[in-house]
Amino acid sequence: MISKSFPGGLEKRFIRFVDPADVRGTAMLIFDNKDAADEMWIYLPALKKTRRIVSSEKGKSFMSSEFSNADMSSPSLSDFTNKHTGSSGSDNQWIIESTPVSSEKADEYGFSRKVSYISIDKCQVLKMEFYNFDNVLFKIIEVKSIHPMSEGKYIIQEMTSNNILTGRKSAIKFSNITTDNAKIDDSIFTVQNLER
Repeated sequence: MISKSFPGGLEKRFIRFVDPADVRGTAMLIFDNKDAADEMWIYLPALKKTRRIVSSEKGKSFMSSEFSNADMSSPSLSDFTNKHTGSSGSDNQWIIESTPVSSEKADEYGFSRKVSYISIDKCQVLKMEFYNFDNVLFKIIEVKSIHPMSEGKYIIQEMTSNNILTGRKSAIKFSNITTDNAKIDDSIFTVQNLER
């Protein structure tokens, strides 16, 4: 994965899968916009075709894992109503409940509400709980490790997604992390580059 920060809060990510063999060559491009809907594209080598991931697919599985496509980007704040829960502020953590602003947004993201646990001293997400449309907890994402970057920023190095209803679990772990944006050419983050 290659990621680069741009002015105005825009983050661009390019992901190419090298293993296992059945997904080798698959590539994704994500524009994580600060104040607008995120944009996502995927290249499927078996079809030799790139297609845009539309909003209605955000809640669907990311590469057959327990993560969703939406978990691969940061949601727009305007898509949710956020509030502190009653126990927020104790045990050095904010506990924030996020509810989609409309039924359309709930369908788009695939959950009725999310509860996020954020460390107060480090301002880092520790855990997120997702509730389905019957208000039943169905998924927990836990952040296992963080890689510090410059200017007080950080990147998630390892996280897990546990499906409570099926017992399935997926993990994402990044290794060999380097943080030199100056050497990353903007041409990497193009739809054309997905098919190379």
